[in-house]
Amino acid sequence: MSFGGTLNETFETMWSDGRGPALLAVSAGWFLSLGVRMVYPALLPALRDTYGMSLTLGGFLITVLWVAYALGQLPGGLLTDRLGERDVLIASTVIAAVLLTFFVFSNSVVVLFVATALFGLGTALYGVARFTAAAALYPENDGTAIGVTLAAGQIGNALLPAVAGAITAATAWQLGFGFTIPIFLLVTVLLWVALPSDLSAGDGSVDGISSELMREVISEIRRPKVVLTALVLTLAFGVWQAFTGFYPTYLIEQKGLSPTVAASLFGLFFALGIGIQPATGAAYDRFGLRRTLPVLFVIVISGLLVLPTLEGIWPLVGITVVLSFMLGNIAVLLPYLTAQLPNDIQGTCLGLTRTVYMTIGATSPFIFGAIADSGLFDEGFWILAGVLGINLLLVFRLPKNE
Repeated sequence: MSFGGTLNETFETMWSDGRGPALLAVSAGWFLSLGVRMVYPALLPALRDTYGMSLTLGGFLITVLWVAYALGQLPGGLLTDRLGERDVLIASTVIAAVLLTFFVFSNSVVVLFVATALFGLGTALYGVARFTAAAALYPENDGTAIGVTLAAGQIGNALLPAVAGAITAATAWQLGFGFTIPIFLLVTVLLWVALPSDLSAGDGSVDGISSELMREVISEIRRPKVVLTALVLTLAFGVWQAFTGFYPTYLIEQKGLSPTVAASLFGLFFALGIGIQPATGAAYDRFGLRRTLPVLFVIVISGLLVLPTLEGIWPLVGITVVLSFMLGNIAVLLPYLTAQLPNDIQGTCLGLTRTVYMTIGATSPFIFGAIADSGLFDEGFWILAGVLGINLLLVFRLPKNE
């Protein structure tokens, strides 16, 4: 079958049985939830100028955002199992709009950090529910469905930071964030209308964090395959966090690019993910983790090693293309992890696992910022390459897909 035929078949599958609008609504929510969080790195130079923050403190701001998001994963998983995906996704977009309103009125570093933490917690509810929602809508093509939602996030990453940067240049950074508030409310309406009320509806079997539930959950996530997968996710997530947190700042301060050009390359990085993530998800569905993930890691390691040696706009454009393959990791690892967890407590297991690996991985921007402040900005990317090298070895210890 031709490439065009494959795309048509994939589209028809995603839109079949009236499921297309639901997937579109879930994807739109992820477009905002992830895209707004990626506005932070794009506007970090402006935030540093406004508040006089060092690279270390700027990295800590991004760490706070993602640690708060990570800590919300377990409550998000519990609520998903208790209430069902539809209610949780709708609640998340409403809460995000309210907290983002609070955030744009920040007038001090302390308020900025508190508002950032609250926004991270508000968007955390979306994290688990959108994965299990995609899996419930497409039980036989979960990798492809999750890849589609991830690609929507990359569209948000490519567009929202650029728009926020333009608005900030014309007005103020507060409006660079605030313009997304009415869009969050619009997506709330879309989710309400498009998602079926019985989509993995919570049945009340998970009421809270009881000792019996936690024993069952911990027993499941302590299995060697789950632990090893979580370790690979932790390292991959940490590399992604450090890289995306500082790439625009690095291009401006170390490579001499203008903020506009740096933001454009940052947008290009995510724009390429629009195609990479669904393609990677489909490759996982067809070939499995051990034949897909090592290829991605080798490509990204090569890019990280070469990046500090390059100068000039076109070489940096080329290396940005190479590094964008980093975005395919999650479309392989999360379906693989989700498939190892029992259906009746899948949301809770996934929520706890995501809380652990994301909390640990979210410390990387703070560490990377400290490394950059010590005069080792270039060397920091070589360290990231080394971390992915360790991950490459770990992948070959993972069992093949069952």
